[in-house]
Amino acid sequence: MGMRLKLFVMMVLQFFIWGAWLPLIFGYLPALKFTTWQQSLILNAFPVAAIVGMFFSNQFADRNFAAEKFLAFSHFVGGLAILGCGFVTDFLSFFALMLIHCLLYVPTISITNSIAFANMKDAQNEFGIVRMGGTIGWILAAWPFTFIFVNWDAVTESKPAGFVEYIGAALANPLAGEALLNATKWTFVVAGIASLALAAFSLILPHTPPKKSEGGEESLAWLQAVRLLKHPFVLVLWIVTFLDSFVHNCYFNWTGQFLGATREVGGVGIPGNWIMPVMSVGQIFEILTMFVLGMTLKNFGWRTTMIVGILGHAARFAVYAFLPEQPALIIIVQMLHGVCYAFFFATVYIFVDEYFPKDVRNSAQGLFNVMILGVGALVANTICPILIQDVFTKDGQTDFRGLFLVPCFVATAAAIALALFFHPPKRSTEDVAISAPSH
Repeated sequence: MGMRLKLFVMMVLQFFIWGAWLPLIFGYLPALKFTTWQQSLILNAFPVAAIVGMFFSNQFADRNFAAEKFLAFSHFVGGLAILGCGFVTDFLSFFALMLIHCLLYVPTISITNSIAFANMKDAQNEFGIVRMGGTIGWILAAWPFTFIFVNWDAVTESKPAGFVEYIGAALANPLAGEALLNATKWTFVVAGIASLALAAFSLILPHTPPKKSEGGEESLAWLQAVRLLKHPFVLVLWIVTFLDSFVHNCYFNWTGQFLGATREVGGVGIPGNWIMPVMSVGQIFEILTMFVLGMTLKNFGWRTTMIVGILGHAARFAVYAFLPEQPALIIIVQMLHGVCYAFFFATVYIFVDEYFPKDVRNSAQGLFNVMILGVGALVANTICPILIQDVFTKDGQTDFRGLFLVPCFVATAAAIALALFFHPPKRSTEDVAISAPSH
């Protein structure tokens, strides 16, 4: 197996794991009768791990272990933990296993990047293709459940003749109700199996030795990155990134439940075995959007591109709120997920790489990652269960319109703030405008 293919497969498995369990956990936890605060604690295991990882575990792993060995250990232990989530139903056990998995999984996101960069001859041209494996892995994670969440008793009773009829019968008889919720445990089982597979695959990845600490100058990089927030346009972007991350995580918190809810209660009525494939439309379109991102930035600039990305969230939630009875439109609007991610989050990463000084660039990326994977998700995962279950649901009826208008308004406010207050300097004056402050 060639080096690039090994790295590509590594990325496929890395994000397959996350994509397998995340989309449906938000509806699964209420089915286990966990309270809203218990749900928030479980959901926040990942963003807490992201915050810890940005400041501690990523550097600890980088400096003390060979990357491929750390990857193998983390995915072996973390894989067993997420596998266990499929077989426990009490809060303490589920929370402990999820926390173990997340604390071990989150550092591997940067570790896989480190392995990739260390073993590519031309990172600028090769990394995009390798990293695309992650998006493909997320998409692939959605499709097995089309055939896992199936009422096989009904399929057998229909007595299909031949393979084609058998597949048709399987697709026509999805699980529903309590049976579907019970079957959701298999998302954790599949994630666990993929994690164990990556642990084994890591053993054939190239040796990537630990990085040596570069001393005191590097230790001050975080402080220098934080001090860059004194520049108004950096601070505005950092705050808007938090708001967009909050809205982005509202999508994951609520979309699966909204798609699966019947039309009688204001949902879309998508069969349970098609919810994850429908949501994967966004990742498919993300790949296509990334191809035009460079041209978009060149023609429209940083601010306009980011605003379009943010308003994509507003448009999608507006469709959710006002046109839930149009399932075809709801499916089509999933494509906006790709626009939202590429035009905002990917653009933020590129912007930071362009505008921040080289000596604090990595720490600056981590500063924004804290908002994207950590704080924004933490706030969303704390508030979203309360909003959908306690605020906008009465007598078993959820006011999806009122619910979805919340992130719609937040996204609109974020776009307005970016339009009014985000004014980065021209590249010719960058060194003056955004140089690292003196100590």
